[in-house]
Parts: sequence; structure tokens; C-alpha cells
Amino acid sequence: MNEKKKISRRTLLGGAAATAAIAVQHAFGKWVQRPAVISQPADPTKVQGPPPGALGTRSPFEQLRKTTSETSSRTPLQSLYGAITPSDLHFERHHGGVPAIDPEKHELLIHGMVDKPMVFTLRDLKRFPSFSRICFLECSGNFRGNRPTLTPQDICGLTSQSEWTGVLLSTLLRETGLRPKASWFLAEGGDAAVMTRSIPLKKGLEDGLIAYAQNGEALRPQHGYPFRLFLPGWEGNTSVKWLRRLELSDQPFMTREETSKYTEGIKDGKIRQFSFDMDARSIITFPAYPQVVEKGWIEIRGLAWSGRGKIIQVEISTDAGKSWYTARLQEPVLDKAHTAFRYLWYWNGENTEIMSRVTDETGYLQPTMRQLVEARGSSMGGYHLNPITAWVIKKDGTVLFRPEERK
Repeated sequence: MNEKKKISRRTLLGGAAATAAIAVQHAFGKWVQRPAVISQPADPTKVQGPPPGALGTRSPFEQLRKTTSETSSRTPLQSLYGAITPSDLHFERHHGGVPAIDPEKHELLIHGMVDKPMVFTLRDLKRFPSFSRICFLECSGNFRGNRPTLTPQDICGLTSQSEWTGVLLSTLLRETGLRPKASWFLAEGGDAAVMTRSIPLKKGLEDGLIAYAQNGEALRPQHGYPFRLFLPGWEGNTSVKWLRRLELSDQPFMTREETSKYTEGIKDGKIRQFSFDMDARSIITFPAYPQVVEKGWIEIRGLAWSGRGKIIQVEISTDAGKSWYTARLQEPVLDKAHTAFRYLWYWNGENTEIMSRVTDETGYLQPTMRQLVEARGSSMGGYHLNPITAWVIKKDGTVLFRPEERK
């Protein structure tokens, strides 16, 4: 009879050192990464590895992380594969920090223009039929474009995609009953900012979700634990996190977040308000800064998405927009979801520019920055910008972002 071989303390410590996470420190509002120290045996087959752990970890050779500021963090789009974003790499945008909420004490009140005001706990929500769907989430301020040394993460890393699970909002509203004149509702969060947005009732009934799970596990605190509102395809701030109240009404509430914030300047000194849908957008994630390529065959890869439906086509230009070629879309192509695309291209080693543009099922074609300025005016704000992104490839193989001025 064979006895189980015991693992010594020295072996465990050695295995732990080999798989140690890379340390980071917080300094001046940014996360600074220290060099990794990785102990790698000459022959892994000769060294006993560590036993199974309570939680899985990434290889220390995979240095994935979000870039952070005081109010947001950005997903490393250029480092991911496929269309699903790991929950710990999902972007964050907060207005009052991340609240610490006890799920046993947190409740959702639905009142106002309803027949029967009701209060729901997390346990109550889980008793209703569950619903899951894969959708992207995007901040309406998801754009940077002022210097060549920007990565896809820097340019539009405020978008991520998950499988969201919860109870349909329409299910809860059937429980409370709706009065005939109800046409809007106020969604209120339980964070320090008491985030509030007015939402057309039609959207809530169409596909609104009270989500309590993400990618197969309970929502993480950064993403709205214990439950949040999720509105597929709409600007991220409307999917209020840490949801605690829904008030039905016959008109919008004109909160701070829809008057002084989340409005865009357009031509003739006017302001565009309640621009909920996220317009179709695409970005090449490889090759992109700071990657270096070699002459020969290159698989151009990227992501495309639209808040108005499915992606119909992604086109690639390898000659600064003079000609366009159809990219291959990764199945399945889902409604209001990130869609991966790829295009095989032979680079001859000369200076050029590559870019992508997307068409969604409404016929909308992703615009250039110049077209956005012509449509909205040069004084347009920083929300809902979705211009075509171009990368410059130099003879030495270096790749740089090509900034576009708002002129």
C-alpha cells in the first residue's frame, strides 16, 4: 500500500516563491509596479510544486493589471483574449468610492407611481427566475487621444464585458404594478455620492436587469455588490451600482448627473442631454503601442461593439484609409456585446497606418474625429466620442498612436 508523500515546508515555500504575485505600491494616486522576482527551477519536472490553493492565481509571468486614477481604472484591452473581461480586470468608475455594504442589511425600495410599493432584499431577488446575458459596459467618457504613446487601454480602456446574472426589472415591476402615467424612474445608489439617474421606463421594461452576479460569481464590491442596475448598451453611469431605490414618475428628475454632468456641448452653444446609447466603436488591439512588429504576416486583432445592437461588419485599412478590407468576426456575434475581429495582413516593412471601422445593424458607420467635429462642433464635450483609431507603423517596427485634433 502506497502512502501519500508528505510535502515539506521548504518545498511549499519554494513553490510559493516561484508563483509569488508581483508587488505593487500606491504612490501619488497611481499604482507603481515593482520588478518581478521569479524563482524558476531549471527543470520543473524535478521539483515538487505547491498543492491546490483556495483561490487560483495568474502566472507571475503574466503581468496583467489595470491603470488607475483616483476615480477610475482601465481594462488592459491589449492584453486580453476573446471578448470576456476577467472580473478583476473590469474597468471601474466611481463617484464616491466603493461602499462597504452588508448584504443582509441592504434593500431595494420600489415606490412612486406604482400600485404597491415594495422592498426587496438580496434573498428576495434570488427567489425570482434568474436571467443571464453577455453584454459590454462602457463609460460615456471613454476617450483619450492627445499623444502618440497611448495604448488601447489608455485610449478606450473604460469598457469591459461580462456575463451578467440577476432578475429582469420587468419582473419586479410586475410585482409592484405600474400606474398608467408612469414613464420614467429614478435609480439611486447606496454610495457616498448617492448616484442618481433618470431612466425612461421603456428601457427598464425592455431589457433592464437587477444584477447580483458577474461572470459566474457574486458581484464584486467595485462593481455594485450586492446588486446593481444594468442597462445593456447604455452609458455606464445609468447602470447605477449598489442600487437601493427606484422611484417611478411621469417625468425625468433632472438630477446633477443629467444637468451639470453627462451632457455634451454641440453646435450653436446648445447642449445634448439624455444621450443614453453608446455609439458603435472599434479599436485595433494588436499591433498597437508599445508593441514592435517584424516584416511579414501579421494578424491584426481588435474589438468592436455597439449599444444599438449587433455588429454587422468591421473593416480594416492598412494604407491610412485609402482602401478598406473586411475583417473576420469571432462568433457568436451577440447583441450589445464586444465582438472580436481579426484580419491577416502582410506588412512589407514600409511606413504605414492601420485602422478599423465598424458598422452596426442599424447601418451606423463609425466616424472619424473630423466627422464628429462637423456634426457636433469643435466645442463638443468629452462624452460619447467614438472616432476611428489609427496606429502608425514605422520602418523599424515600432507602433504609435496617431492623435487627432478636434478642429
